[in-house]
Amino acid sequence: MNKAHTGPVTKDGIRIHREADFAGMRKAGRLAAEILDRIGEHVFVGQTTAELDRIVEEMVNEAGAKSATIGYKGYEHASCISINHVVCHGIPGDKKLKDGDILNIDVTVIVDGWFGDTSRMFVAGKLGRKAERLIEVTHEALFKGIEAVKPGNTFGDIGHAIQSFVEGHRMSVVRDFCGHGLGSVFHAPPNVLHYGRAGTGPVLEEGMFFTIEPMVNLGRPETKVLADDWTAVTRDKSLSAQFEHSIGVTASGYEIFTLSPAGTFHPTYG
Repeated sequence: MNKAHTGPVTKDGIRIHREADFAGMRKAGRLAAEILDRIGEHVFVGQTTAELDRIVEEMVNEAGAKSATIGYKGYEHASCISINHVVCHGIPGDKKLKDGDILNIDVTVIVDGWFGDTSRMFVAGKLGRKAERLIEVTHEALFKGIEAVKPGNTFGDIGHAIQSFVEGHRMSVVRDFCGHGLGSVFHAPPNVLHYGRAGTGPVLEEGMFFTIEPMVNLGRPETKVLADDWTAVTRDKSLSAQFEHSIGVTASGYEIFTLSPAGTFHPTYG
């Protein structure tokens, strides 16, 4: 990419980044992914989500980075940890993990001013069959969406790829939360919907950075936010799963900034 400009360039309100910016995102994304690689051994029956969060914060600090979530709109933790029917934004606490619990751990770090944002699923104890199928479909749905990323395609193409795959497996895509632009800021345009019609929405261009992070429910898609103003749960109490990567649009397709260095992005390492 050769962009002969000095200031921010936007298209449809979406920041178009330069080649040098990719290096910053790689560094931030790698650290976030490494933290999730390392946290896996600490996920076990009887562990508390507060202790998991403490370990995450310790790893962020050891790396000389900053947590993007501590202090964000009053949030006090270095991670969001969402268990079973919690869709997203679960607050770490004293709750102990039980056998068969599935949980999403979501971490965002700031490295040299760049934001690395990723989440993945973990399992405490033995994985149940329904939960395993949900995790598998959600994981595959993320990559169906990523495969739609290339210049000339639209954000609607990403959402359509995810929605059609998920609904083809008789599960539902959450509508109330979405992916987002990022880079030198935590949240920026566009909203990256995980459902939609092909060929609609802004056109993808080289240099756009954003997350794709589908939340998939075994039951219906509706959610509600609890009284803490953070925790979102499925209305029908069905299980929910989520995977998230940070993506950059390249000349020929995409780059995933948050790939797992250890190859453990999927909880069964498959």
